[in-house]
Amino acid sequence: GSREVPAGYVEASRGCAHTCTHCPITPIYGGRLRLVQPEVVLADIDQQVAAGAGHITFGDPDFFNARPHSLAIAEEFHRRHPDLTFDATIKVEHLVEHADALPRLRELGCLFVTSAFESLNPKILGMLEKGHTPDDIERALDLAEDAGLFLRPTWMAFTPWTLLDDIVETLDFVERRGLVRHVQPVQYALRLLLPPGSPLIEIAAAQGLLDGFDADGLTYTWHNPDPRVDALQAQLAALTAAAASTHEEHPVPAEETFAAVRQLVGPMPSAAPNKAASVAPRPQRPVPGLTEAWFC
Repeated sequence: GSREVPAGYVEASRGCAHTCTHCPITPIYGGRLRLVQPEVVLADIDQQVAAGAGHITFGDPDFFNARPHSLAIAEEFHRRHPDLTFDATIKVEHLVEHADALPRLRELGCLFVTSAFESLNPKILGMLEKGHTPDDIERALDLAEDAGLFLRPTWMAFTPWTLLDDIVETLDFVERRGLVRHVQPVQYALRLLLPPGSPLIEIAAAQGLLDGFDADGLTYTWHNPDPRVDALQAQLAALTAAAASTHEEHPVPAEETFAAVRQLVGPMPSAAPNKAASVAPRPQRPVPGLTEAWFC
C-alpha cells in the first residue's frame, strides 16, 4: 500500500545554465548558475530531517547543471541519512547525456526524477529551445527505467503554436508508455506563461497572437489561431482543477481523471494515423511522487 512521509526542500544551486525560452528563470538569471555551498545544503537537510522529514526534494531547476557538485551532495546526504529518499528535476538532454550517472542516483536513494518533456511536437520543442527531441524523450524513459528510476514528466500542453493533434498525441504517448500515474493531471491543462522579458513575447506579437498584459498575473496574454485549442484548454483546466480539489478529500485514481481527459479531448482531428494503435500500452504501476502538484 501507499504511505505518506513529510518531505523537506533544499536547493543545491540557483539559476540555470540553460535558457529555455518559456522558462521564467531565463529572464532573471540569463543562463547564469549559482552553486550553494555543500555544507550549507547539508546543514539545511540535517535540520529538516531532525524536524521529521523522511524525504528531500532538490528544487534546483536542473540537478545535473553542475553534476559533480550535486552528486557529491547526494553522496554525503546518503552517507548521513542512508534510509532517506530524495527526488530531483533533470532535463531530458542531461538524462541522455549522463546516463551513466542514473544507476548511482538510484543507489543514493533517488525515488523519482521530474523532467520537463514539454511537447512531442519538434517545432514547439525548437521554439522553446529545450535541447531535446521526441526520440530523446523515449530514450530518457528507457534509461531511467533501466536504472530503476521513476520519471515524472511535465508538459507545456498549450502554447500559441499547439495543434489539437499535439494534445491527442501526448495522451497517446502517456498511455503507450504506461505513464498515466506518472503525470499529474493538471499537466494536461498547463498554458504557456509569458512574463516580462520572455523572448517568446516578440514572436507571438509578430504573428498577431499577443493580446495584452495582465497586470494581476504579471504575464502577457495570448491566443491560439485555432479557437478550439483555447476552448479545450479552458475545459481541461476546469476538469483537472475539479479532480484535484476532490482528490484532497477523496483520492481520485489517476486512471479515472485520465479517462475523463481522454473523453473531453476526443480523437485526433486530422487524418493522421494513431501511432499508439498498433502498440499495446504498458501496464500502469504505483509511482512515488509529491502530494503537491509540481510545476516544472
